[in-house]
Amino acid sequence: MDHQSSRGLQQFKNYVGIKFQLYNSLFTSLPFHRIEKTGILLSLLLSDCEDGYKKKQSPVEILDEFFAKHTAHLNERERLDLMFRFVQYTERQVVLFDALEDASFRDINDVNGAGSLKHLESEILQSGKRQELAETLKNFAIRLVLTAHPTQFYPGSVLGIINDLSKSLSDNNASQVHLLLQQLGKTPFFKHIKPTPYDEAVSLIWYLENVFYAASGRIINFLKNQFPEALPADNPIITMGFWPGGDRDGNPNVTSDITLQVAEALRVSIIRCYYLDVRRLKRRITFKGTETILADLEKTLYNNIFIPGHRTELKKEDIIDPLNKLREIIIYQHNSLFLESLENLISKVSVFGLYFASLDIRQESTVHTKVMNVIAAQTDALPDNYTKLTDTEKINALLAITKKADPEIIEDPVMRDTLKSTGAVKEIQEYNGEDGCSRYIISQCNSALNVIEVFGLFLLNGWKKESLTVDIIPLFETIDDLQAASEIMRVLYENKDYRAHLHKRNNKQTIMVGFSDGTKDGGYFMANWGIYKAKEQLTSISKQYNVDVVFFDGRGGPPARGGGKTHKFYASMGKNISNKEIQLTVQGQTVSSNFGTIDSAQFNMEQLLNAGISNDLFSTQSTTLDADEENLLQLLADESFKAYMDLKNHPDFISYLAHISPLRFYAETNIGSRPAKRAGGAKLNLKDLRAIPFVGAWSQLKQNVTGFYGVGTALKQLEKQGRFNALRRLYKESLFFKTLMDNCEMAMKKTYFPLTEYLSNHPVYGEIWNKINAEYELTKRYVLQLSGNTELMEDYPVEQLSIQMRERIVLPLVTIQQYAMSMMRVMEEKQITNDPIKDNYEKIVIRCSFGIINAGRNSA
Repeated sequence: MDHQSSRGLQQFKNYVGIKFQLYNSLFTSLPFHRIEKTGILLSLLLSDCEDGYKKKQSPVEILDEFFAKHTAHLNERERLDLMFRFVQYTERQVVLFDALEDASFRDINDVNGAGSLKHLESEILQSGKRQELAETLKNFAIRLVLTAHPTQFYPGSVLGIINDLSKSLSDNNASQVHLLLQQLGKTPFFKHIKPTPYDEAVSLIWYLENVFYAASGRIINFLKNQFPEALPADNPIITMGFWPGGDRDGNPNVTSDITLQVAEALRVSIIRCYYLDVRRLKRRITFKGTETILADLEKTLYNNIFIPGHRTELKKEDIIDPLNKLREIIIYQHNSLFLESLENLISKVSVFGLYFASLDIRQESTVHTKVMNVIAAQTDALPDNYTKLTDTEKINALLAITKKADPEIIEDPVMRDTLKSTGAVKEIQEYNGEDGCSRYIISQCNSALNVIEVFGLFLLNGWKKESLTVDIIPLFETIDDLQAASEIMRVLYENKDYRAHLHKRNNKQTIMVGFSDGTKDGGYFMANWGIYKAKEQLTSISKQYNVDVVFFDGRGGPPARGGGKTHKFYASMGKNISNKEIQLTVQGQTVSSNFGTIDSAQFNMEQLLNAGISNDLFSTQSTTLDADEENLLQLLADESFKAYMDLKNHPDFISYLAHISPLRFYAETNIGSRPAKRAGGAKLNLKDLRAIPFVGAWSQLKQNVTGFYGVGTALKQLEKQGRFNALRRLYKESLFFKTLMDNCEMAMKKTYFPLTEYLSNHPVYGEIWNKINAEYELTKRYVLQLSGNTELMEDYPVEQLSIQMRERIVLPLVTIQQYAMSMMRVMEEKQITNDPIKDNYEKIVIRCSFGIINAGRNSA
């Protein structure tokens, strides 16, 4: 263990481990109903769980024994009540742990160490690459796109308490901590109704206002101060994207009206931030010649927020110009006093404009196809025989559209709104600026026609080919789509009209790749390798046609959905993959866990900036995989894919997931506005099932199949072929391969097979449980053999300890959840349907999900 890791581990033990024990004891003294007894019994249950699983007991046996030993006189209803109290108590323990980690972030992490901008600065100065940095920053940027994907179980009120609790813990304000713990005890965690897409937007705007606004300003200011000549005026380096209110893929609750409301909320929010900053500046910049400038700007911003009819009057220049004028006066007349505060605001305006975050529109390709078929049947905007044409003929017909179509002629509300959404884009650009909404993403894109259908949608709403200020972004998700992606782009690049459109868009094509569906489709290793290869091929084909390709990664929280050590992936891309920008989604828990405070957001944004810039300035040919190394990884991917498909095609695979995990209750957690499945219907179908509940279900089951399955089999096969030493060399030399394995270890560290070991002899599910468990043991053995370590995540001791502590906190919860599902299965086998006891067991399953997912921090 190196010095920094050792120091970080000791700090974690002091600031999180010891303090958790101290403040956790405060819970038992809170003035709430039976809380002391609940806390004592919960600690006894934790001990019984740990002992019981060592003795290979099932959750039912553990809890029955616990009830018999400690609560002998309780009836079933009273037992349920106690279990609910355990859930509530544990939820609050998790919040305390989250707050302690947030509060001690700067003490545990080396914020100026490897991966930081401070570290990058020293590398650039030592290597004399200031000029090269300036060249890189002309085009390079990071784009963080906040999505509404439902993996965040904390309601807004609880997130606010975590924020305040973290601050009080940092200040060692014990009385305030005690008060906030009391508030926490009284604050409900459960959402009784689903949030609307607008509610989701408001929740994420909180992070924009309170975290990203300040963190971005700090970062831009640092770069301005250290490398003033390198920062271009027309490239803000950091941009934010936003999906709530724009992502209508599988979510009929998102409409054009909602899209416009969210765009307005974003605009009002950023102007309010500027307004508050201007008021703060007024208290400091009180010098001669400055008063009226700030007073006029304050009035302009105030009117735009609060006075009706002023919305259309404000432009970005109306804010920037007075601030620049003020800057000149302060520099030349007032000794640059408080210049840094002013520069900070100018930096923020350059990043956020009048839109705060660019609102992306997304819809699934089959919806666009249906819209075009209806338009062809009911209008003369497309040929009557449109549906019978070849793809090439359809593309030509779509690009020849000259007539507008009235959305109201379409009966289906989703299809009607899909056409209307292109009109909403125009309206948003008018008020928030072009960057406020200038991207349309096509999910499940599997042909060039799918891209041109969206082009046609804009033409049908009155846009002109020569003035279309929107980037059309194909999203390639499945293994087959990734393999076909370069050919799809070749067809588009050879299309005269599409090339003319790209030329007007700075000759830049953004392509999105989806990690979540890729993993669900082909398993962990194949999904990651498939995306790597697709990026290589897409970079190559784009270079052939002189197009700058930018990759937008659809990443989730856990390794199974492209999360984990994300910045290390970007630092390991080498020279064969375009690295002009780093664009990625930030979803659910990842927003609060990686970007929940200004310090953690700044740290993680710096890590991404450093990774991208370093990859461009310092990567050598050795960073880039050679043909032999690629062949080795391809063999691994193929073998792991075979193993994963063998599991996925097992006749009991879906049944196992549906009955043993809480998957079927996912939609009832009321954490997101989007349904858990793309298609309706009661029957569970793997194709329609969304990746988030799929990955989340395995996570709550503590089996994390999507983060490791097939890796052990693949490593074993290559060992049989005498290639294991070559793999060891690759592990030491390739950051890409090592990061893949590190993330795999993280997924395995969060498994706990004793929880479900009772299924090993089950007549239906025994075979599949043993199959998964055997692959886990095999993968663990070979991963450790590869790394030379003796335990999982040995290279990351702080995260290893954090996971261990979190998993221990929720062990009673996963036990209660499995107990409740076992009791429900018994009742279902007896065909008991309307018993209120069964309903209560179902509620417990759902409530347990909250604590389990939240404790994982990146588990869904």
